[in-house]
Amino acid sequence: MTKQTVINKLKIILGSLLLFFVAYLLDLNLSIPIFLFSLYLYFKARHLKRARLLYLIFLFVINFCASFFILRHHWFVFYLPFSLIPMLAAILFNDLETPLLITIASAVSIASLAGNYFSLAVLFLISGVLSSILVLGVRRRIAVIRAGVIVGLIQAITLFFLDRFWLGMPIRYLVLVLNSIISSIIVLGVLPVFEYLFGIMTNISLLELADFNHPLLQRMTMEAPGTYHHSLVVGNLSDAACRAVGANALLARIGAYYHDIGKIEKAEYFSENQMLEDNKHDALSPTMSKLVIMNHVKEGVELGKKYKLNPCLIDFIQQHHGKALVYYFYRRALEGIEEDQEVKEEGFRYPGPKPNTKETAIVLLADSVEAATRALKDPTPGKIEEIVHKIINNKFIDGQLDECDLTLKDLEKISAVFIRILGGIYHSRVTYPETKASEGNHKKSAKENSHQSEKDKTSSP
Repeated sequence: MTKQTVINKLKIILGSLLLFFVAYLLDLNLSIPIFLFSLYLYFKARHLKRARLLYLIFLFVINFCASFFILRHHWFVFYLPFSLIPMLAAILFNDLETPLLITIASAVSIASLAGNYFSLAVLFLISGVLSSILVLGVRRRIAVIRAGVIVGLIQAITLFFLDRFWLGMPIRYLVLVLNSIISSIIVLGVLPVFEYLFGIMTNISLLELADFNHPLLQRMTMEAPGTYHHSLVVGNLSDAACRAVGANALLARIGAYYHDIGKIEKAEYFSENQMLEDNKHDALSPTMSKLVIMNHVKEGVELGKKYKLNPCLIDFIQQHHGKALVYYFYRRALEGIEEDQEVKEEGFRYPGPKPNTKETAIVLLADSVEAATRALKDPTPGKIEEIVHKIINNKFIDGQLDECDLTLKDLEKISAVFIRILGGIYHSRVTYPETKASEGNHKKSAKENSHQSEKDKTSSP
């Protein structure tokens, strides 16, 4: 048994003892800490990242403390924040499992705190589950308010059934409806704070970054128009591919918009921004060209931090090449070496890291296939299909996808999406015959003469 394993076990034992001690001080049923510890073990078994586990505990503690304060001051029990934390968790983590488990933990522990109040537990469960479903994947703020109204009405209906159709104290129903609406407004207010604390991007914030008036996107439009167009196509490819494999399509799209912002600084050194007869690399050695090309990742990260981009987007900038080989300049270096020189492949590889999520991996693939397809002289459907499969296979063999959880089945789906979209964008066009100006003028003159003749005929006696 390693030292780290012993330390981890000691932390779990001390944490569980502290949990029982707090439950004893608060005069809770001692089955509650056992239940909470079971949920903790469930999260550990799910291999949640330590940071995310801490975030969940933090949200639960906020919910519990707010409820404890309300109950200990003998305020109206329907002031409890039934849907606030589950709604916040669903928006932040963009799944249903997390808010569901927070809801269960809150329902059981707070109902025990209120003297095993069964109806309170039911209200917590119904409110938490429904509010989480209604705000999952939400992209507009008004949708959160709408969810609050719907959940408030359902809470009132639930209370009506729990009271066995008795309408005593109507103020309770109004309080429940207002409770949920106010909770949704609070969620919108505190959401940016929790995004900052947790380093998480929600769909609402991502849509704000999709605004093409963002200073970075404006700079790219003016200073690197080719890169700007390339990023838009990569965004479309990534969005469609993520939908095919169940990843976060909006995150991948926005990440693709910003992944190449580092090219702004030296835009003329990248092929998509160059005129056909002007290649800056002709005057540089392969080693120097390699440094210029690879440096766009570092410069992109610096620009992202300067413009205060979320760390989630900076991951796309850092990981969109992984540790790939700058093959073209590596081959040029090999061709130009002398007998006593040595060119190491490691010196021509990006520093990484490799993509560690589905979204960053898909942007890496989309970036590569779009650039390669655009470079085809005659982009027939067969050639596009061949180049897409070749690039994805090479990335897989080169180990660039080792740290993300894309499966071979996912890669097949991604390939099919890329082939379909790129085939529609870069397919060969029909060459239409040009009409010579003289021929057009001749036909026009003949037609005019014909009309003139007809006119003369009708006007003659």
